[in-house]
Parts: sequence; structure tokens; C-alpha cells
Amino acid sequence: MSMMDKLKQMMKGHESQAGKGVDKAGDAVDERTQGKYSGHVDTAQEKLRGQLGKDQDPGQDRPPQP
Repeated sequence: MSMMDKLKQMMKGHESQAGKGVDKAGDAVDERTQGKYSGHVDTAQEKLRGQLGKDQDPGQDRPPQP
């Protein structure tokens, strides 16, 4: 079993929290590099969210409001 498979198994049911962690880590990298690599960081965040099953916007977790 690969490391990514183990991570996916651990995150099952906690995709929202994992997505928040990815965002927080990306923000920390942007802050330390003064935004110099923000495009690369954003791409990495998107790919990681996709790998963890969190490839949608946080607002899309909820059903549409009438």
C-alpha cells in the first residue's frame, strides 16, 4: 500500500479538515516566500486536494439553499 493510499484511508470522512490543512500550509508557504511562488503553491494545493478527494470549493459541501 502506497503512502498516498494510507493518507486517503486516514482522511476518509475528514475531507473538509484535510482541505483546511492544505490551505493553511499553502498560506504559510506563501507568507514565508513573500508570495514569490504563489502560482506554484496554488497548483500544488489543487492537486493535493484532488488526491485527497477534496477537489471542490468549500462552499459546495452544502446543498443549495431555496
